[in-house]
Amino acid sequence: MHRVGSAGNTSNSGRPRKEKRLTYLFNDADDTKVRSYRPSEPDNCSYLFTGSRDGTLKRWALGEEVATCSTTFESHVDWVNDAVLVGGNTLVSCSSDTTVKTWDCFSDGTCTRTFRQHTDYVTCLAAAEKNSNIVASGGLGGEVFIWDLEAAVAPFTKTSENAVGDSSNGTNGSGTVTSLRAISSSNSITSHTNQPQGYVPISAKGHKESVYALAMNDSGTLLVSGGTEKAVRVWDSRTGTKIMKLRGHTDNIRALLLDSTRRFCLSGSSDSMIRLWDLGQQRCVHSYAVHTDSVWALASTPTFSHVYSGGRDLSLYLTDLSTRESVLLCTEEHPIQQLALHDDGIWVATTDSSVHRWHSEGLNPEKVFQRGGSFLAGNLSFSRARASIEGSTPVPVYREATSSINGIPGIVQHEILNNKRHVLTKDNAGSVKLWEITRGVVIEDYGQVSFEKKKEELFEMVSIPSWFTADTRLGSLSIHLDTPQCFSAEMYSADLGIIEKAEDDKINLARETLKGLLAHWLAKKKHKVRSQSSANGEVASGRSITVSRREVDGNGENDTVVHPPFAFSTVSPPSIITEGSQGGPWRKKITDLDGTEDEKEFPWCSFYLHPCEGSAAQILTQGKLSAPRILRVHKVVNYVVEKMVLDKPLDSLTSDGHFGPGSVLSPDMSLATVRTYIWKKPEDLVLNYRIIECKQS
Repeated sequence: MHRVGSAGNTSNSGRPRKEKRLTYLFNDADDTKVRSYRPSEPDNCSYLFTGSRDGTLKRWALGEEVATCSTTFESHVDWVNDAVLVGGNTLVSCSSDTTVKTWDCFSDGTCTRTFRQHTDYVTCLAAAEKNSNIVASGGLGGEVFIWDLEAAVAPFTKTSENAVGDSSNGTNGSGTVTSLRAISSSNSITSHTNQPQGYVPISAKGHKESVYALAMNDSGTLLVSGGTEKAVRVWDSRTGTKIMKLRGHTDNIRALLLDSTRRFCLSGSSDSMIRLWDLGQQRCVHSYAVHTDSVWALASTPTFSHVYSGGRDLSLYLTDLSTRESVLLCTEEHPIQQLALHDDGIWVATTDSSVHRWHSEGLNPEKVFQRGGSFLAGNLSFSRARASIEGSTPVPVYREATSSINGIPGIVQHEILNNKRHVLTKDNAGSVKLWEITRGVVIEDYGQVSFEKKKEELFEMVSIPSWFTADTRLGSLSIHLDTPQCFSAEMYSADLGIIEKAEDDKINLARETLKGLLAHWLAKKKHKVRSQSSANGEVASGRSITVSRREVDGNGENDTVVHPPFAFSTVSPPSIITEGSQGGPWRKKITDLDGTEDEKEFPWCSFYLHPCEGSAAQILTQGKLSAPRILRVHKVVNYVVEKMVLDKPLDSLTSDGHFGPGSVLSPDMSLATVRTYIWKKPEDLVLNYRIIECKQS
């Protein structure tokens, strides 16, 4: 089952805002934690890929004694709903952010392509095992697309979509694992490139409702799909033409499999039934009443003789498709969402964030039946439910998993405290923690205590304007900064413990938080500018890039220092999500920002201050300045006046900013307005100023 409920597609949000939202997510991970794993073949190192509700995918190296996370793939901005491997070295994922992405499996987390054809959540994928070019995607609204990855190849250009993952994070994500894929390390590695503009996939039109399951034959010529319409549709994936529709299920179809001969299809449904379809005869030839609740996951042996099935009843069954003999392999503590066979084991992902490996005898499934405890699967959906009521519930063959990859409990409850710097959270393991959102760290771990009582204990009689919002849709704490309201909160430096400033200096919380979040980006951008200047034979100014900017209250200052209350961790850094100025939303860890990201993604504007040509006004700075995009022109004027060494009293002089002869800016204009409607250039904004002597009356 793909959990896509309210996962928060920020790009489709209808909230009215003049400026774009910037979001940052916290990571609460133990990077030193090692996961135990006992492989069936100690001499063979393989990989397992997982995708999660937290928006990330991870690659797990399965060694002789341990399973370790070797790479995190981070670019999706919403739940990852499915992932498939194609060609042995390309991972394809889909998300509730409406995108399909491709990744280099054995890179450090590089996203190689992003496809944005879907208009709603993308729930499922299917790949052709022997044709690495073909992938199908399905989603809400009945959309099904067939992608030719080779046709979508174009010369690689680095964009903000090429997110670099964190290879040090040795834990699974903080949300539900929604996809599993296992591969051997013997697969070859090749390079991949970004998609060209104008590529349009084949559309399989016919679904009137949402699609939740897809399957494709080995050569990629046949596609089957199912969803809330309770029917299995069969398509020619080369043209998108519908071949047939198969009816029989009485509820949503959640899982599909096709055999290599393209003759048989297996389907699992929320009606608790598994059905075997003969596509040549266009009918259901067998029904298997194995489960007592919805069937969400299917996996078959290579010969398509046996099927493993799991679902909402927490049970994993093995069924012989010809004899109808079935056996309860094991039971999980949570509903089963995904299955991945690997050698003689099977990896099981549930609605919990952990992944477990169980014995499956996938190479010789008859060994499982020799242990006894099997039963004959009925052909009516109520037969297993009736057997359960009568006390004949099967006994599982295996009681314990052979190994586990333990996930991080997802955050399910949060409360913003009155000081507007701390957020109290509770995860699904019952642990209550206190976060400092201006640093992205847990400052107190209270353990399993009452959330409501702790909230009362932490109450402060203090009033600070609300300058951010928070949510836990991804299983982790997300902080949203919306302009202009995010710049509404200020505190005195003494209250923040900033000893480098005067006690009565006002500190804008959003401004300083942004400085801390983007310190790495500013440093990388500064380095790039200096390198370019050196390459061009220019002398780079020591202030070519700074984080100098005007405080919203007009207190002029050049401040390049990130103060301790706003210094974010580099060990477990937060990730930034922007809504995207051109290519849609993107996500990166703050330490992976490389200075090439478009400045328009962030809620401020960079500009230069130069005297007007022919003006006798002094030069204030050779470098670039930055300020919140909402900053008014009159604040810049005040800054210029305060920084000048004037020969005459201030009351007899004034300064104005303008763009060349006769283009004087209104003092009430914001920098964002100037850049969008007057400057209209991709280059950094240039503001010119001059001194006007006022006539004394």
